[in-house]
Amino acid sequence: MNAPVRKYFETLTDAFTKAEVTDADDRSLSLDQGFEWVRRAAHAAHDAGNKLMFIGNGGSAGISSHLAIDFAKNGGLRSQAFNDPSALTCLGNDLGYENIFAKQLELHARSGDLLIAISSSGRSPNILAAAEMARTRDCAIVTFSGFTPENELRRTGNVNFYVNSKEYGFVEVAHLALCHAILDLDMGWGKT
Repeated sequence: MNAPVRKYFETLTDAFTKAEVTDADDRSLSLDQGFEWVRRAAHAAHDAGNKLMFIGNGGSAGISSHLAIDFAKNGGLRSQAFNDPSALTCLGNDLGYENIFAKQLELHARSGDLLIAISSSGRSPNILAAAEMARTRDCAIVTFSGFTPENELRRTGNVNFYVNSKEYGFVEVAHLALCHAILDLDMGWGKT
């Protein structure tokens, strides 16, 4: 493997193995503790008849769709992504793009649901508005963000995963890997 390719994959590995996790009081958690919190919250929501809700823009929307189906099909947990094109264009046109997820949460979220909000920058107004709406609906919130450590989304969740990179590719792949690790470990990966 040539030096640039090796460096790329070393940087990518660092993006998810060195991800930072904090709680709602900005206390540091280990990656293991963050994973366990999400795992328990996801099962608690499902066991109570509630759901996991995934949101994101662009590449993060793709990650949201991917994860919602994997958590449902493979993990057996009631999950959905709020990125239906008709809903997004209708709500964006009628209420403004910054409200496309908050309105869907207003319509569909209920106490005990779990919101998983994914934003590379952690500054997307529509993701921040959705997190605020989820809080008013008494939903638990998990965030995945990157770019700068002071991004607003990183301070809104019960548990917050932060990837210290300013490059979309590294942040997005790390978010997907972290979420997959939570699900795969919950399903028993590595126990056989």
